[in-house]
Amino acid sequence: MRILRFLRSSVAITKDIDFYSRFSPSPLSMKQFLDFSENACEKTSFAFLRQELPVRLANIMKEINLLPDHLLRTPSVRLVQSYMQSFQDILEFKERNADDEKTIYFTDAVIKIRNRHNDVIPTMAQGVVEYKDTYGMDPVVSQNVQYFLDRFYMSRISIRMLLNQHLLFGGKVKVNPAHPKQIGGIDPHCHVSDVIRAFENARNLCDRYYMNSPDLILEEFNKEKDKPITVVYVPSHLYHMVFELFKLLQNAMRATMELYGDSMEYPPIQAHVALGTEDLTVSDRGGGVPLRKIDRLFTYTYSTAPKPDIERSHAAPLAGYGYGLPISRLYARYFQGDLKLYSLEGFGTDAIIYIRALSTESIERLPVYNKSAWKHYKTIHEADDWCVPSKEPKDMTTYRSF
Repeated sequence: MRILRFLRSSVAITKDIDFYSRFSPSPLSMKQFLDFSENACEKTSFAFLRQELPVRLANIMKEINLLPDHLLRTPSVRLVQSYMQSFQDILEFKERNADDEKTIYFTDAVIKIRNRHNDVIPTMAQGVVEYKDTYGMDPVVSQNVQYFLDRFYMSRISIRMLLNQHLLFGGKVKVNPAHPKQIGGIDPHCHVSDVIRAFENARNLCDRYYMNSPDLILEEFNKEKDKPITVVYVPSHLYHMVFELFKLLQNAMRATMELYGDSMEYPPIQAHVALGTEDLTVSDRGGGVPLRKIDRLFTYTYSTAPKPDIERSHAAPLAGYGYGLPISRLYARYFQGDLKLYSLEGFGTDAIIYIRALSTESIERLPVYNKSAWKHYKTIHEADDWCVPSKEPKDMTTYRSF
């Protein structure tokens, strides 16, 4: 009987996922997030989320099943499929009225869902490592995994954004003493330069090895002179981006320290924050990175750090998975910005974060499951129509004359 009930339940859930995946998510702008948080109530948020969350979950869950079978069977990726449980938890409220008691239960469910997926990023990363170690990673699979992870993690960012903003209504989010005017995860007056002080954390890592470190020179270029640059943004997202960029610049710090040896003066790392009419730009310069490595830095399967031992760590680390910069770029792109690297090897690398200056144009970028997405996974990629240079010159004497 239990097996029959399970099978019936699985069939019903599959039908629900198929149904909700036919709808496209409804992206919100930063201004809409703020207006909703300030003017709506817990019941309004409940009514919106019980419709929107199943759509966002169903869209990405359809893509999970398009991954290689062997990858889906890895123990870590099977854990990620706990999304099925979260999907069911939300559907429990599909037909319920938005009275006070139901909204309290819903808020409790939101907390459980958020906590359940705290370790989704390292868990999925471990699954990819397990698959790569066992089966290898050919170019087609690598491309599909890269495509999927960009969309999967972007979906996760958006879902957590919705969950965190809802908890604002339930009184579950305490006011941050350092940012008392922050509304949920959003700071209407985020001081960009203050967040950039994340450099100090990366600098401390350099201090541990060399007992010294370069200084940071931070300059602001505001169209309104003598005013600090502020923007409506999520400080935690910006912090993550800046910190990962400065971690990248640790290589520049290390090269600087080793080049100047016991000298007490080292050239500083420079950072610039510029606010224009449409964009806010954060740039910094560190050591040069070879052109061939730039794209690798945004590849999930590339990392210069030692492979992590997840079994020996209670907190699953991201270091060693190579996910720092790819995830940072997703944070930037989530609200229509971007993160780019421009390098002059031997001179320096310009790392630039673009953020929308207007809250009305900072609109969520969300993945949608449709025929285009399906075709991306199913298309057979043919051989490249450009020659690939070999490392060793060919012996031309072995070629036949024409």
